[in-house]
Amino acid sequence: MNLTTSKNWSIFSVRAVLTTVIHQLRLLITPKENPSLTTNIWHSETPRASDRPPGREDAGGRGSTSRDSDRPPGRGDAGGRGSTSRDLDRPKDRDDAGGRGETLKQTPNFHALLIGIDFYFPHKLSDGSYYKSLGGCVRDINHVEAFLKNRLQVPQTQILKLTASNVEGSTKPSEPKELWPTYENMVAKFKEITEKAQPQDQVYIHYSGHGGRAPTTSPELKGEDGIDQSLVPTDIGNPETRYLRDLELARLLENMVDKGLVVTVALDSCHSGGAARNIGDDCDIRRSETGVVDTTPRPTDSLVASEDELAQTWESLAQNNQNTRNITSSGWLPEPKGYTLLAACRENESAYETDFDGERHGALTYWMLRSLEKFGTGVSAKTLHNRVFAKVHTQFEKQTPMLQGESDRSFFGNNLVSPQFTVPVIQVDLEENQVQLNAGQAHGLRKGAEFAIYPLGTADFTQTNQRLALVKITQRGAVNSWATITQMLGENKIEDIEDGAPALLLSPSVKLVRKIRLLSPEEQNQPSGIDYKVALQAIESAMPEGKGWVELVSGDETADYQVSINKLGEYEILDRAGIPIANLRPALEVSNPNAAISVVKRLVHLSKYHANIDLDNHDPMSPLKGKIEVELFRLPDDFEPGDPEEFIRFNDSGNVPTLDVGQFAYLYIRNKSSLPLNITVLAIQPDWSIKKLYPTGVAFQTVGSGKEVKWRIKTSLPNGYQEGTDILKVFATIDGTSFDWLELPALDKPIQPKNAGKATTPLAKFLAKFLASEEAPPTKNVNSAAYASEEWTTEQITLVVKKGFNNG
Repeated sequence: MNLTTSKNWSIFSVRAVLTTVIHQLRLLITPKENPSLTTNIWHSETPRASDRPPGREDAGGRGSTSRDSDRPPGRGDAGGRGSTSRDLDRPKDRDDAGGRGETLKQTPNFHALLIGIDFYFPHKLSDGSYYKSLGGCVRDINHVEAFLKNRLQVPQTQILKLTASNVEGSTKPSEPKELWPTYENMVAKFKEITEKAQPQDQVYIHYSGHGGRAPTTSPELKGEDGIDQSLVPTDIGNPETRYLRDLELARLLENMVDKGLVVTVALDSCHSGGAARNIGDDCDIRRSETGVVDTTPRPTDSLVASEDELAQTWESLAQNNQNTRNITSSGWLPEPKGYTLLAACRENESAYETDFDGERHGALTYWMLRSLEKFGTGVSAKTLHNRVFAKVHTQFEKQTPMLQGESDRSFFGNNLVSPQFTVPVIQVDLEENQVQLNAGQAHGLRKGAEFAIYPLGTADFTQTNQRLALVKITQRGAVNSWATITQMLGENKIEDIEDGAPALLLSPSVKLVRKIRLLSPEEQNQPSGIDYKVALQAIESAMPEGKGWVELVSGDETADYQVSINKLGEYEILDRAGIPIANLRPALEVSNPNAAISVVKRLVHLSKYHANIDLDNHDPMSPLKGKIEVELFRLPDDFEPGDPEEFIRFNDSGNVPTLDVGQFAYLYIRNKSSLPLNITVLAIQPDWSIKKLYPTGVAFQTVGSGKEVKWRIKTSLPNGYQEGTDILKVFATIDGTSFDWLELPALDKPIQPKNAGKATTPLAKFLAKFLASEEAPPTKNVNSAAYASEEWTTEQITLVVKKGFNNG
C-alpha cells in the first residue's frame, strides 16, 4: 500500500508495534504459544537436551553452564563463567558486573512452570497424520530456565519443569517418567505451583511444543461443530491420553488470578494453519502434519475441574463477546481479562521452528530472546511484541505473533534493571591478532558472536567512545574461546588490550548477503512440457548477475529465500518456510529467455529490501536507545482536510493497525532525549520500494529535546493491489545525515546510482554499506557498533492498508 502526503507514499509497518509483546503479562488467564522466552545472555543456543548425558538437567548451553550437581553447595550459577560474568557469581553484597550500582537480589516470590516437548511417541491421528517430534522445544525451555535463574535470580527450587527430549535412536524421552509432559503431570504441576505461590507472588508459565485441535467436549458452549484448542502431551499416541484443552487452561489460570497471583503465560505452538509448501529440512511446524481436527475417541473427564466449573469459567471469560463460540484472533481463549498473552501466530497460521545460528529454535522464542537482550526485561509488552512481530513475520509470512490483553505491563512485573554482563579477556595473542575470552559453549556462546572490548577497570559501559576493539568468536571452546580482532577503534592498538579487560556481548550484525536454495517442485506441481531441472539450472547460471548480494546454499545451510517453479510454468520465490512471497509482479515465465536473470535481480532487490527492514542500532549501550517515541493515530473515517482533527488511538492492541484506501492517519514522533535530534522517515512499501516520506525537500527535520512532530498521511495502494503492508521507519540522529543510501525503486525498476563520496561521517559510512546500487556488497555483514552507534537510533511501525476495509 502507499502513503501519501501531497504525494503517494507507502504506509508504515507494524514491525515495531510487534516488539513489545510478552513482557510483563500479569494476571493472565490464557495459555498461548510462546515457549520461547528463554533468552540467554549470549544469544546462542544450548545443546539440545538429546545431546546431553542422561540425567543432566540443563541444556549445557545458553544460559546454564553446567548442571546443579556439578556446583559447590550454595553456588547459584552453573560455574565456569569467570569472575566478572553473572550476578550469580558475585557475593550478594556486590554490585553488578557493569559497576552501575544496581544489586540484584534473589526473587523468592517468583515461580515458574516450564514445559517443553520434543519427543512424541509414535502414533497416528484420525486422518492418518501425526505430531512430528521436534528439535527445539526443550532447548527453548532450558534457555527460559537459564534466563530466569541468571537474570532474575529465581531459585532453582521455585522452577518446575516438564520436558521430553528427543534423543536419536531412543524409543522414549530421556527424562524420568515423572518429569514427562503428560496430561496428568501438566495438570498436577499447574495445581502445585498455584498451591505453592502466595498472593502477590509472580508466576511465569512457558510452553513449547505442539498445539492441537479436537472436537469440543462442551458443544453447549461452542456449538456442535465447536473446536477445543489444546496443548499436546508427549504421550498423545495413547488413545487414553487427553489433550490439555483451552477450557481447562482457562480454569487453571483463573484459579491463579483468583488467588491474587501475578501470572505471565507464553506459548510457542499453533493449532491449525494451512498446508505450507516445501517446508523441507530447514523448518518444522509446531502442529500435526495436516493441521487435522483429531477425532480420535478419548476420555472426556477432566482432572482440572468439573464440567460445570469449566463452563462457568469459559462463559465468564467470553461474556463480552457476542457468543461463547468466539475466540480471539490468536485462536486460544476468549478476549483476555486482566492479563497479557503472547501467541506465536494467528488461529489459521503456523508456528515455525527452524535453525538459527546452527541450532534449532522456535521462531517466536528466538526473536523474543534476542529482543529481550536488546531492550532488557523492563520493556513493555507492546514494545517487545513490535520487534518480535517484525523479525518473525519478515522471515515467515504465514506466522504473525499476536499480543492480547494488557500490553503496557513490563515483562515480569518487577522493576529489576537488566545488568550488562561481561566476560574477561584472559589472553592476548599479538602475533595472530586475536584474544581469548573466558566464555564458551558451556555458556551458550556461538561461533560468530561479536564483543566490544573495554579498558581494564571500566565501570560505565555506556561510554561507547571508550571501546578499544571489536572481536568475533572464531574458535569456540567449552569454557574459553578465541576471538579474532575485526577492528581496532579510534587510535587504539592491540597492545592496549590487557588481560582481564571486560568484553561486552553485542547484538548480531545485519546480514547483507542472503542465501538462496533452488527447490525442485513437488511432483503434483511440476509443470507439463517444461524441464524444471533445466529451468533451475538457468537460475544457477544467472547467479553472477547478483554481483555477490545473493549466494546459493551449500549442503544443509539455511536459506533466506527459495526458488522453485509452479504448475503454470512460472518461477516462484519462496520464503524459508516454502510460502510464495506475495506481490512479486509480473509473473516470470520459464519460457522467457531473460526470466532467470530477472529472478536473480529480484532476489538482490529483496535482499536489500529486507536488509533495510532489519537495520537497527544493535548496540545495547547506545545512549539514544529508546529515546524516540513513535505512534500512529487514525482520524475519523469521514475526515476531510479542513475538518477539526480528532486523533484516535488504535484499540486493537498487539495487532497490526488496518486502514482503508484513502483514509487519513497521523504519525507522531517525540524526542525523549536531552539533545535535539534530526528526524528522517522512510516508507518501506509493498511494491518493494523504499522512499523518504518525511520531511519533504530536505534531508531531515530537527526536533528539540522533549518536542514532538506530527505528520499527516493519506493511505493508498499501488495499482492492482487489494491489500498491502507498509513499514514506516523513523531514524533519529545527533548529526544531520542523508538516508538516500537506503532508497530503492519499485521491483524490476533500475536502481539509480548513489554517490559513495557522500559518506564522510561515521554514520554515513555505515549506511553506505547498504548501498542501493548495482555494485557488489562491501561485506557480508555489518555491525552498527563500529559506526558511531551512540549517534543514532531507529524505530518502525507497521500498517496494513486494505481496499474496502471500512465497508466490512
